[in-house]
Amino acid sequence: MSTLEIEMFPCLSDNYGFLLHDADADVTATVDTPDAAALAAALARKGWRLTHILNTHHHADHAGGNLALKTRTGCTIVGPRNDAERIPGIDVLVGEGEVVMLGAHRIEVYETPGHTRGHIVYHLPDDGVAFVGDTLFAMGCGRLFEGTPQQMWSSLQKILRWPDATALYCAHEYTAANGRFALTVEPDNQDLLARMRDVEKLRAAGRATVPTTLALERATNPFLRPTSSALRRTLRLEHSDDVNGFARTRALKDVF
Repeated sequence: MSTLEIEMFPCLSDNYGFLLHDADADVTATVDTPDAAALAAALARKGWRLTHILNTHHHADHAGGNLALKTRTGCTIVGPRNDAERIPGIDVLVGEGEVVMLGAHRIEVYETPGHTRGHIVYHLPDDGVAFVGDTLFAMGCGRLFEGTPQQMWSSLQKILRWPDATALYCAHEYTAANGRFALTVEPDNQDLLARMRDVEKLRAAGRATVPTTLALERATNPFLRPTSSALRRTLRLEHSDDVNGFARTRALKDVF
């Protein structure tokens, strides 16, 4: 199988743009369209031709550049079937268990409602990478604008089934702020303390903290750790279930 090349770049105030390129097939996809001009510049810099847009959800910083890029390139827009009416220019509707091919690369679709009702994520198991939009962040998760804690926890369970080595490309540079919150609910988590030292060094040098790995998130992301006895003690939910633990953590983060 040909190599998948990933080009990541910052755009807007704290978004990341992602281009996926298969040179053998001469195809290039962008995961979401936060900034059409920045994406066009990245394509020109790499000398790539945009063939696909893979949308995770409808928010303007994820689908706002769809029409401009489609007009410019004639690309095919792929997006969530459950939110098709809010995805500008959508051509191909996908949902749970369906597969999109980018050249030789298999892209599996997972429905992850919570942040929005129609959010989906894209997992490339053979390449060991996933693009998780605003469902999961480094040490964080998306706000529940259109879903319930139960829905989001169920969505995160799907991601937790992937291999620990999976590289997770999340859509925003929120890591330092997320880590500061994480320390309030697990202040003695040694993995978290070590990670925050690394994050502070990276950000001081102007470097990205994305991608992360699932293994790192399992160890340090409070939204994936409602079973942690230390976190449950902090939240005074020692005898509660995972959904309540997740919901309480999300509610605290919303006002942090």
